[in-house]
Amino acid sequence: MLTGLRLENIALIERLELAFSTGFTVLTGETGAGKSILLDALDALLGGAQGSQGARLLRRGAERGRIEASFSLAPPVRDWLERQELDAEDEELLLSRDWRLQDDRLTSRHRLNGVVVSRSQVLELRPLLLDLTVQGQTQQLGRPGQQRRWLDRFAGEDLAAALEATRAAWQHWKGEADALARARADRERFARDRERQEELLAELEAAALEDPAERQRLQGEQDRLAHAVRLQEGVMALIGRLVEGAEAAPSVLDHLAACDQELQAMAALDAEVVALHGACADALAGLQDLARDLDRYGSLLESDPDSLALLQERMAQLKALERRHGQSLPELIARRDELREQLAGADAEAALAGLEAAEAAARQRRDRANAVLTQARTVAARRLEEQLMAALRPMGLANVRFAVDLAAAEPGEEGADAVQFLFSANPGQPPAPLVEVASGGEMSRFLLALKTCLAAADPHVTLLFDEIDAGVSGRVSGAMAQLLRRLAERRQVFCITHQPLVAAAAQHHFRVSKSVEAGLTHTRVSHLRDTRERQAELAELAGGDSGEAHSYAASLLGSGAPAISGGTPRPSPR
Repeated sequence: MLTGLRLENIALIERLELAFSTGFTVLTGETGAGKSILLDALDALLGGAQGSQGARLLRRGAERGRIEASFSLAPPVRDWLERQELDAEDEELLLSRDWRLQDDRLTSRHRLNGVVVSRSQVLELRPLLLDLTVQGQTQQLGRPGQQRRWLDRFAGEDLAAALEATRAAWQHWKGEADALARARADRERFARDRERQEELLAELEAAALEDPAERQRLQGEQDRLAHAVRLQEGVMALIGRLVEGAEAAPSVLDHLAACDQELQAMAALDAEVVALHGACADALAGLQDLARDLDRYGSLLESDPDSLALLQERMAQLKALERRHGQSLPELIARRDELREQLAGADAEAALAGLEAAEAAARQRRDRANAVLTQARTVAARRLEEQLMAALRPMGLANVRFAVDLAAAEPGEEGADAVQFLFSANPGQPPAPLVEVASGGEMSRFLLALKTCLAAADPHVTLLFDEIDAGVSGRVSGAMAQLLRRLAERRQVFCITHQPLVAAAAQHHFRVSKSVEAGLTHTRVSHLRDTRERQAELAELAGGDSGEAHSYAASLLGSGAPAISGGTPRPSPR
């Protein structure tokens, strides 16, 4: 339920704060007074008014604007807040939107209980708080899937489980169908390129690719072979210094052996030298190992031009393969293995057969879920037909016929039904699509009746009607007033109206007026609590400040509810 609304620098309103109650509330006032500003403000608060629309909402000359509304917490809203991990304080939800104009750039920000939230979150929350019905909603009726969504809302929980199962089945089937389509496309593409693939495999097989690091290994071997002579010279010089010595000079090993003997003799005289002798012995053993390793390394060195040429030829072959196919050696090896499997064919066909079977099973499950959903919609459609006609007939549509047509449609997440409302207001006229045959007044009555039928499905949502009674006669507006009053017994209902019969039926009455002060236009909203104030406003709606208009207004308020049986002429609504 909407409990409060506060506006600052919005359109013609400098500052406004309103409190609302349960039941039926009307807003009246002259055309152009600014009644629609309140609805536009609520629409903007709940995610509307983007771009230039938002700029038009900001009061002229102001750099900042704010819309704030408070709502009592209904169970669906509380559940939504929990899913979003947002806190609700004091059993109230406070939603605000601030605009700021800076350097000719307008920005806005949504907050929920003081926490910044995104527009997508606000749009998700919107249908849990408000249902706004405006004039000329024929366009909404014609939106793809809108009539189906209304039917599903009317069906409520009876259909919700079937719809959820249908969505799950469709998503599962879609995943299987996409996997199958990809596999078939791969097979077709591979079949078209089979000859080229076979040539590629033959080329890769002939290259005998086995070691992903072969190029690095060959590079090392090439470097060793190319510098074999220099490496051999180095080995000989090292062995000469370590082992052989130079002419009469002893080698490094000879020097270290002499050091070892001397330290051994010293250790016999002083125990502290024992450790030093051990270190020297370790060094001697290490140099002896080094000499043996150098000798072994030198024996492996060859300066073989033929081997070097073969190695360089292999490296050139690998580089050419990588350059031609734009892949590294490890990638070429993986590609060869993949081609081996694909050209073998047996595994691919078995995998495709498995995907086909999985898709067929998922499609059967999808179709079964669609059938259950169609049956649930058919039952709901018959109930909606009965309830809508019962609501429409008292509103000057005694001969109305209404039907919900369910036709087969391409399966999707919402099932396989195309829903269309068929309507006929006159005898002898076959039912036809509502958006094509209903007049403006008939459309207004239909929307009111539809929202009445939907009331049981979401009783916590506030209903707002913008001149839903436009274009209808006094007798019909009386019937609409009664319907709105009955609807408000279960829901909070707001209605902008020019009809005195509708305004008199309300439990709460606000008057919207406009004035000019110091060259600036201001819109003000007054809560009419006094009977005399309401009578004066109803008289104004009925035709002016005449005695007849005041008598008519007094009779409406005196009865407590508008009568719809005719006989006595009434002043024409303005």
